[in-house]
Amino acid sequence: MLDFSKNYFELFGLPVGYVVDATQLSERYRELQRVVHPDRFASATDQERRLSMQGATRINEAYETLKDPIRRAWYLLTLHGISLDDQQQTTRDSAFLMEQLELRELLEQARGADDPYAEVERLMSGISKRINTLVGQMALHFETPSPERLEQAQELLRKMQFLQKLRFDAEQLEAELDEAL
Repeated sequence: MLDFSKNYFELFGLPVGYVVDATQLSERYRELQRVVHPDRFASATDQERRLSMQGATRINEAYETLKDPIRRAWYLLTLHGISLDDQQQTTRDSAFLMEQLELRELLEQARGADDPYAEVERLMSGISKRINTLVGQMALHFETPSPERLEQAQELLRKMQFLQKLRFDAEQLEAELDEAL
């Protein structure tokens, strides 16, 4: 069955690192799901069905973590022994925080704009570019992790989380605009 002691990278047969081959990840996901899918164990013992369900759940959790750059960074930091629950969860970069305030103001102003959809789209595009830049920087910090690089990776993760929340809020505004039509 499935070795539950393996970390997510080992489970998928991938090297432990921030850069993940998305095609290989998806292919391996499908292979693993075929092996443990609960439908294959419909006539099995209760224990085998339970293990199948646990395996499928673990594979899904691992896949969702490894395919998402923010969750993957969080997971890698925990593999390096960093407990993020205990860490300060806000960035110390005051310029970044000011930029976030400005972006939030722009998001709020988009509601009353002549073309709010265009404003939200422009804002989301900028946020996505910013996240992609941080993803590239994050990859460098995990290439040869050291205490200093892991600290920098934590800071990048905090920024990525801010931007992800802002993108979510922009998507929510877009949905509100759709409902108002």
